[in-house]
Amino acid sequence: MTVSRKVGAIIGGTLGVAAAGTAIAFGVARRRHDDPGRQELGGLRPDREYTVLTEDGIELSVEEVDPGDGGRPALTVVFVHGFALDRRSWHFQRQALARLTEPRVRQVLYDQRSHGRSGRANEASSTIDQLGRDLGEVLDTIDGPLVLVGHSMGGMTIMALAELRPELFEERVYGVAFVGTSAGEVGKRGLPRPLLSRYNPLTRNLGRLADWQPGMVELVRAAGGHLTRRAVRSLAFGTKDVDPAIVDLTMELIDANPVRVLADFIHTLGTHNRYAALAGLKHTHVLVLSGDTDRMTQFSHAERIAFELPDAELVRVRGAGHMVMLEQPQLVNDHLVLLLQQCAYGHESGRRRWWQRG
Repeated sequence: MTVSRKVGAIIGGTLGVAAAGTAIAFGVARRRHDDPGRQELGGLRPDREYTVLTEDGIELSVEEVDPGDGGRPALTVVFVHGFALDRRSWHFQRQALARLTEPRVRQVLYDQRSHGRSGRANEASSTIDQLGRDLGEVLDTIDGPLVLVGHSMGGMTIMALAELRPELFEERVYGVAFVGTSAGEVGKRGLPRPLLSRYNPLTRNLGRLADWQPGMVELVRAAGGHLTRRAVRSLAFGTKDVDPAIVDLTMELIDANPVRVLADFIHTLGTHNRYAALAGLKHTHVLVLSGDTDRMTQFSHAERIAFELPDAELVRVRGAGHMVMLEQPQLVNDHLVLLLQQCAYGHESGRRRWWQRG
C-alpha cells in the first residue's frame, strides 16, 4: 500500500533486501537506446527549479512546470513520489498535464528528503511524519488551490499531512489522488512483514555494512545486474508487456539511492497506520487508483482506503503493478484529468457532490 511495503516499495529497499541476500542490490544493467523519445524519458526540463529549506535544515529540490500554452493555471498539482524513487517517476503525468487546457494547471514536483536531488537526512528524521511536515512546507510556498498526487510512500506522506494539518484539506486542498498506496497494515498484505522490520537481520546487517564499508555495498548492488533487473520487472510491474526503457528508468531511480537511505526508512514504512487521518479528507475530492497485480501494495489496500472514504472514486487498473503510472500512463492520466476537472469546475459526478469552493 502506500509505498506499500514500500520499503520494498518499489522494490527498492526491501526488495533488494529480499533478493537472495544480495542485500538491497539493485544493479543497473542499463541499456542504451537510440530512440530520441526514450532518451527523453525522465529528462524533461522544468520552467523553474529551487530549494525549500525544511525546519530541520534539509534542502528539498523542487521544480515547477507551467501550462504549455502560457495560460493562467486554475489549480496547482503537487506530485509526491514514492520510496526509493524521485520526481522523475511522474514523467508521463508531467508531460500530459503540461498540455492540458481544461483546466490549465501549474505542476510542482519535488524530491523527498534523502531522495533524488534533495538533501540527505539522518535515520531519526526519516519518518512518514517528517515527510508530511516537509510536504506542508513545500505547500506553504505555493499560492492558490491545490491537488495532491501521491504514489506509494508519497500517498502516505499526504495522509501524514492530513493528520498534522487538517485545515489545509478544508481550505486549500481541493483534490487528492492516491496511487498504489496504503493507509496501514503494511505487512499483513503484500511483502512479508518481517522484511519491513528494522530487526530483520538482513536489513540490520545491511545498514551496518553501509556504515562500515559503503563502497562494498554499492559494489554488491552493481553486481546484482541481470538478476536484479528481472526482480524489478517482476515486482514493480504487472502482467502486460512493459517497454524495456521503462524498466531501465525504474532501475535507475532505485539505484540512485544509497543503501543507507533505504535502510533508514524501513521502520517508518513498517509501522505506518493512518486510517484515522483519512477522516481529514472528507471535504476533499479523492481518487484511489491501484493496479490489481501490484505485489508491493495489493489492491486490497486501495479498497480499504475507499471503504474509509465512501465518496472516493476507486479505480482498478487491470494487469498493472506497483509502477502503474509508468506502466499504464494513459489510463492514469485520464483519471487525473477527470479529478482536476471536478476540482476546478465543481460539477456533480455520479453519487458524489463535488463542491465549488472559493
